[in-house]
Amino acid sequence: MELNLLELQKVLQNYGVLINFSGRFTQAIIEELGDAVKKYLETESTSQNDTYNVFSVFIEQTQNIKNYGAQKSGSSIGERIANSGIVAIGKSEAGYFVSSGNLVENSDIIPLSSRLDEISSLDKAGLKKLYKEQMKKDISPDRIGAGLGLIDMARRASRPLNYSLVRLDDHVSFFTLKAYV
Repeated sequence: MELNLLELQKVLQNYGVLINFSGRFTQAIIEELGDAVKKYLETESTSQNDTYNVFSVFIEQTQNIKNYGAQKSGSSIGERIANSGIVAIGKSEAGYFVSSGNLVENSDIIPLSSRLDEISSLDKAGLKKLYKEQMKKDISPDRIGAGLGLIDMARRASRPLNYSLVRLDDHVSFFTLKAYV
């Protein structure tokens, strides 16, 4: 079967996708894509604030995918998880969006969805308070981040974060996160 790039391009355009990447996220790829995102938004005459927010949400989402893949590198499905990342930046009538996806182990679904449900239930004042509380917490040495990324995305977003989980098999589900800026 031959890949029909014209059909793929039409599908992406129908969804409003401006920039898309699928594959393994490395720091170098994130940096290169980040530069491309900034340059693209500048050519679109996007406000400086929107450009910064889209860029920041893009960085958070791609870093989360990269870090999760690194965290799972020792597991039997680590390679499968590391190669499953995708990110799309687009524009719709609701504004710019950054949407990402990757495989997650089924054992991580409950804590992830609980965290996202908590964050999505908060208004801007509640998010600010949660952010400050998280900043004060001690970070254990085995953690890859301070746990601020999802909160920061929600603070920059113009509406609550949207996520979905699709169970693929006994081991993994596909996690999708979308933020409107």
